[in-house]
Amino acid sequence: MLRARHVVLLTLAFALTAAPAVAATDDVPPATAPTTTNVAIKPAEKPSEGALYSDGPSGRYLMGGQWMFRLDKAEAGLKQGFQKSTSTVGWQSVAVPNTWNVNDNTNEGFSGTVGWYRKDFKLPSAASALSWVVRFESVNYRAQVWLNGKPLGKHTGAYLPFEFRLPVSYLNRGGVNRLVVRVDNRRRPTDFPPSGLTTVGTPTGGWWNYGGLLREVYLRKVDRVDFNTVQVQPTLPCGTCAADVKVRVTVRNSSAGAQRVTVGGSFGGKQLTLGTAAIGAKRFATFVKTVHVAKPKLWAPGTPNLYQLKLRARIGAGGDGPVVQRWSTQTGIRSIKVVNGLLYLNGRQLHFRGVGLHEDSRLKGSALDNTQRQQLIDQVRDLGATLIRSHYPLHPQLQELADKYGIMLWSEIPVYAIKTKYLKQQIVRKLASNELRDNILINGNHPAIIAWSIGNELSSRPGPVQSYYIAQAVKTAHALDPTRPVGLAVAGYPAVGCRPQYAPLDIIGINDYFGWYPGPNGTIADRTLLPDYLDSVRACYPNKAIVITETGAEANREGPVEEKGTYAFQQDYAKYHYDVYASKPWLSGAIWWALREFRVRPGWDGGNPRPSPPLHQKGVLDFDGKKKPAWTTLHDIFASTPQVGALKR
Repeated sequence: MLRARHVVLLTLAFALTAAPAVAATDDVPPATAPTTTNVAIKPAEKPSEGALYSDGPSGRYLMGGQWMFRLDKAEAGLKQGFQKSTSTVGWQSVAVPNTWNVNDNTNEGFSGTVGWYRKDFKLPSAASALSWVVRFESVNYRAQVWLNGKPLGKHTGAYLPFEFRLPVSYLNRGGVNRLVVRVDNRRRPTDFPPSGLTTVGTPTGGWWNYGGLLREVYLRKVDRVDFNTVQVQPTLPCGTCAADVKVRVTVRNSSAGAQRVTVGGSFGGKQLTLGTAAIGAKRFATFVKTVHVAKPKLWAPGTPNLYQLKLRARIGAGGDGPVVQRWSTQTGIRSIKVVNGLLYLNGRQLHFRGVGLHEDSRLKGSALDNTQRQQLIDQVRDLGATLIRSHYPLHPQLQELADKYGIMLWSEIPVYAIKTKYLKQQIVRKLASNELRDNILINGNHPAIIAWSIGNELSSRPGPVQSYYIAQAVKTAHALDPTRPVGLAVAGYPAVGCRPQYAPLDIIGINDYFGWYPGPNGTIADRTLLPDYLDSVRACYPNKAIVITETGAEANREGPVEEKGTYAFQQDYAKYHYDVYASKPWLSGAIWWALREFRVRPGWDGGNPRPSPPLHQKGVLDFDGKKKPAWTTLHDIFASTPQVGALKR
């Protein structure tokens, strides 16, 4: 389900312009606003058929090629800013995905501003029977969109896709169309993640606030019928049992008249008939079918078996009319359960070793390409990790690679460090619930995802507000997907004690920095307190799976083992902590934060007495992918750990 609130924004007429083609410029915008010089615009072209990832419907076209961009730091007003989109003055040519502040490490660069994008294009087909949808994979953070001078709508939030249907009356079917997008990445304290200020007035944040069209943009062709949501949920009673796979499909009749729609296809090569329904104009219908698999080939690290689901929608009274849309995915059969406080994958107890990950690079920021994503997965595999955690839903292609290579995913929504006074607001909790819902409906077919996480480092002493949020979020997740457990990552402090507010959770993630950060009143400064603390957590939550969702130490230089920030300290820190984890057989897994360095915020020190802001340097790879000595330490630890146990009989 793709949310997009359609609103009346501002309708302005403007002329389309074209000029002779020019050579493409660097796809990384400068830190300062573009100079006010004329920029030649390439003639509008048709988008290229295809997508950068496999899952999803037919009829996708990548909106690549030349885009135009300009910063609007003055923010003179929506009307004036929009009117400038008709000009060739003050723009630069960029490629999308794009982050405009990738090389601006200032407070202002982090805090955000407004940028404008525009794209001239022609429809791949002028056929009047077709309708069109524009899909944005991720925009940070507030987007307002126009087509040919008329408003399509607005959207708030990043890391999940949203779509707008292009009204027939807006389209120029045989000529040039102009898409204009206003992006505002100035964060509020109620956003995910929120804005804020430190005690010395510098901005807070857990990762860099990149502004722009962070992931690709697509044009989608719709011939009367559109697949709205597809859910594949396997039920596997035991590791050697037969499986039942529930396929739930919702389609939309996008035409102006009623249609008789038949949905069928195949699962793992086995024919699949979901049924026929008469669907009124602009209405929806849901089809449900359960496939029995007598001897399933299970998905797991080391054996990432996948089944292909292919769907097709036909129109016509007899069910054998023309196919108007197809939809496909690679999915898997596996079970993930919490039993007596232990996490089991296909009946095998987990002791996974994982890494944290942020989509970030020196030259492109978070606007990575497929080659860079493949490199990240290769590095995870080389290290010997079997799980990835991020603070937000990862790019679809990264998730597909995790499916392919047997890398589990802790899938988290960016409800990070929201202050209780803001979480108290009903609208904030509602937006968080919507974020969770969309993540499940959009990404739920990935067998790699073993847990839905509802947030990270909210108040360590939850009261009624957080208790209500936890209960409602867990209820939402279980209703949408009863096949996966639900977790929350919390900062680990001994003084917190047992928290009854965590009762609805299936998994409790502990962010452990004993011996690195001092914690409140120095309560975690002494790393030798870690074993007893973990035992106390287990005593508090004997029926919850316990996972170390973060641990790590910054390292950026040679030096003695006693000195924080040295490679030797990081190695020693890793060995000590993972030795403690290995002594707790009930611990379901432990994640090193993070695989490689990434930008956090101006002034970030991360507990390092000699930091290199804005870089988070707890990674065992530096920002350019070079291995630190702790890489070998972690590799040896991960290789010697049985991460997936024997089958429980």
